[in-house]
Amino acid sequence: MKIVIFGGSGTGTTTLSKALAQKLNWTHLDADDFYWKRTAIPFQEKLPQEQRIAKLKKAFLKSENTIVSGSLVSWGTYWQSAFDLAVFLKLPHAVRMERLKNRELERYGEQLEYNPVFKAKSEKFLAWASEYDNPNFDSRNIALHTAWAKSLNCECIEIGDLSNEDRMNIVLEKIKTLS
Repeated sequence: MKIVIFGGSGTGTTTLSKALAQKLNWTHLDADDFYWKRTAIPFQEKLPQEQRIAKLKKAFLKSENTIVSGSLVSWGTYWQSAFDLAVFLKLPHAVRMERLKNRELERYGEQLEYNPVFKAKSEKFLAWASEYDNPNFDSRNIALHTAWAKSLNCECIEIGDLSNEDRMNIVLEKIKTLS
């Protein structure tokens, strides 16, 4: 079975995907691991699109049961038919942004206060992420995700502001009905 879990930054796609993959003993792939080059300061340099798509597809096809976390909206049409189930995570804007601010603090700590490079990078990311709920934003946004969900050749369930355990239970029940 192949599952994609996506949503705006901070909705918990990676957290849910990792937990499900661990419980089911499935492969977990995170789109960010294929999107960004590994650099000393993470999330600075993108891999060329063809390269990231090829790498993700190769890893995706290695396992029979795989959960992919992250947005694949701009990764080509292959992914529209690649999954048996899609999970679209949604959260209120304020909750999502609070999670992201906390994540940035955990990730970079005091560097956010003392290192102007990290501070500027974090501020730029948070400004970008705050626009997700704006359907006219010229980048990844909720309208693009909604349209992508409708274009998928599999069932797409939406899950809102629930605990990770409750989210897991919903997905596990859905997997049972598809198996």
